[in-house]
Amino acid sequence: MTIAIHDSKLGFHERWVNYCKNNNIPYKLVNCYSNNIIQELDGCKALLWHHNQSDPRDILIAKELLFALEHTGFEVFPNFKTGWHFDDKVGQKYLFERLKLPFVPTYVFVEKKTALAWANNTTFPKVFKLRGGAGSANVKLARTKDQAISFINKAFGKGFKQYEALSNLKERIRMYKEGKMPLSKVLIGVLRIGYEPKFSKVIGREMHYAYFQDFIPNNDFDIRIIVINNKAIGLKRMVRKNDFRASGSGNVKFNKEEFDIRCVKISFDTAKMLQTQSAALDFVFDKNNEPLIVEISYGFFAPVYDDCPGYWDDNLNWHEAQVKPQDWMVESILEKL
Repeated sequence: MTIAIHDSKLGFHERWVNYCKNNNIPYKLVNCYSNNIIQELDGCKALLWHHNQSDPRDILIAKELLFALEHTGFEVFPNFKTGWHFDDKVGQKYLFERLKLPFVPTYVFVEKKTALAWANNTTFPKVFKLRGGAGSANVKLARTKDQAISFINKAFGKGFKQYEALSNLKERIRMYKEGKMPLSKVLIGVLRIGYEPKFSKVIGREMHYAYFQDFIPNNDFDIRIIVINNKAIGLKRMVRKNDFRASGSGNVKFNKEEFDIRCVKISFDTAKMLQTQSAALDFVFDKNNEPLIVEISYGFFAPVYDDCPGYWDDNLNWHEAQVKPQDWMVESILEKL
């Protein structure tokens, strides 16, 4: 019963390998980019691959390979129900609406005239997003009708690049000033001005659609709850100074008292409805202090969560314990096998 793990130092891969080593689980490192990957998987019962939205190779083949394997009865992480909507906010809108989940009202347009008509009759501000992106990338605030119309005209005109060099550089400078990023990474941001990363070129310009969400005011933080194998951990992310965005801010809190238990319950309920192996749900609170889902992902930046002091079980009981979410992922695969 050998588990295949993509051979990479990034993401969850090394933690999966360590779990297998520490628990005497047979595993094999494979190259998911290889033309012979199917042959490499001979003798294996499952494949774990933490694919990333910023790697051009992952963008091109990750979902296709994983879902093809799953289609033939092979166990994979992430599987289809976990990963099809990854980095696709448009798909998530339809999914949340169909399941009647409590989420931030969202508007998607694929016709310019319809988008403009909506902009001329809605209220502002609204949040404009691209369908992909992490850490608050590609998120802008349309404070007025004119700004929304400008975004719409660009969306149905030349479109948007996935990578915005100036915005990225400003964020690197902010992180450096707060002591959360070395100067070398700021210099990399400077060098990237005028240089478009490969992943952005592979995706191409985002165009011919417009995506907006209601702006939910008076939130100086958001809440992320991650559910894996009937366990949940939490992270409170404070918004940036003079900004409305929390994801990727680097200002975080973990203590149990920081979390509204309703977010935990909604997360468990949602993960169960979606039948997902891993669900990272982001929440804000409306004017009535009701939690609303913003978006969902299967992956996250693992080191950030090492300071979580414990987890909730699916009966909402709290357990003080060392948190190892990547171990839970492997355990869920082993249970299936």
